[in-house]
Amino acid sequence: MSDATDVAVIGAGVVGIATAWALARRGYSVTVLDRDDGPARSTSFANGAQLSYAYSDALGSPALLRSLPWLVLGTDPSFRIAKPLSPRFWAWGMDFLRNCSRKRFSANTIAALGLAAESRLAMHALLERHPLEFSYKAAGKMHLYYGEASFPTALKVMDLKRSHGVHQEALTPVEAERIEPALGSVGDLAGVIYSPEDEVGDPHRFAVGLLDLLRSEYGIRSRFGFDVVRLSLIKGGVELVSNHLGSVRARHVVVCAGVGASTLIRSARLRAPICPMKGYSFTAPPGVAAPHVSITDTERKLVFCRLGDQMRVAGLAELGAWDTAVDPERLRSLVELAQSSLPDAADYRNAGFGWAGLRPMAPSSVPCITRARPEIILNIGHGMLGWTFAMGSGERAAALLQ
Repeated sequence: MSDATDVAVIGAGVVGIATAWALARRGYSVTVLDRDDGPARSTSFANGAQLSYAYSDALGSPALLRSLPWLVLGTDPSFRIAKPLSPRFWAWGMDFLRNCSRKRFSANTIAALGLAAESRLAMHALLERHPLEFSYKAAGKMHLYYGEASFPTALKVMDLKRSHGVHQEALTPVEAERIEPALGSVGDLAGVIYSPEDEVGDPHRFAVGLLDLLRSEYGIRSRFGFDVVRLSLIKGGVELVSNHLGSVRARHVVVCAGVGASTLIRSARLRAPICPMKGYSFTAPPGVAAPHVSITDTERKLVFCRLGDQMRVAGLAELGAWDTAVDPERLRSLVELAQSSLPDAADYRNAGFGWAGLRPMAPSSVPCITRARPEIILNIGHGMLGWTFAMGSGERAAALLQ
């Protein structure tokens, strides 16, 4: 296998491209493979764009467990469970429920915070060396809490994170409005959690720019339209077989294939519990009171993110949905929720295309980054925080080869 690449990276989303960067910087020859026709065309294309280094809380928690009956019954317009429910979904769901205890929530949140902190450092190191353009900014982030019961719970989680070095502050609505005047139109706030060091950036532009850099300065190769359907262990490495474009051989492979990873790795007799969580976004011109700080409306489960001269709004969750098509009714629901939250944040009448993507959810909310076989590394299960975790995940995956 003298003609083989050192490492093949399956998946050219932000996690895959960040992994390719970490590997190339260590001197490995790298080939990136993806079934789409360019980088970051799927889940990374138009996500919420927030780099939530201080807010990487695990999804499974006692608070979510208490609200689960209402979520299952479909009374929350922001959340749905896709039908029909498969045996794989039930197996994932039972594992998720086990991660909703107070002890596991704390452990998973602390583990996610560690990875997020590594990602922040890795992003800063990259940009000091190669100043890419992707609407990157340390905008800060505010989580808005409306319920008198939800805000005290958020304060307890904030205290847990602050004890591990995270910079967050609890603000009154008046204090929050002084920092972000766009909140002047928001009523009935119980309080705000402010993460002043959190950042934003366009994930698609990041992936395109970093891949161009890797090709020109680090000699990595990429093959698009290459849908890997099988991993075959062969002497000296792995053969990655496509349906119609032949195969690629590598000494090692790093799987960064999002929701498709669990099916793909079965050909190598590996398993990973991944469940898709479908989400939506739209991008619109800023409104007359567009926020500069990133905003998360915890009641409506929305994020507002300023990307240069555009406003990105993302939300909704459909657990177990595998269809990436944009449902016009759901997109309309997202726009209506955004207008009810921050009516002047965006020019909603001129909203651009709608997007839908599948977030690869691990039951613990902590990505699986492991050397599953001597030849195969998994870097999967990043959930709704793939953009936040990408750089740190790439560093961890690359370090496993050393």
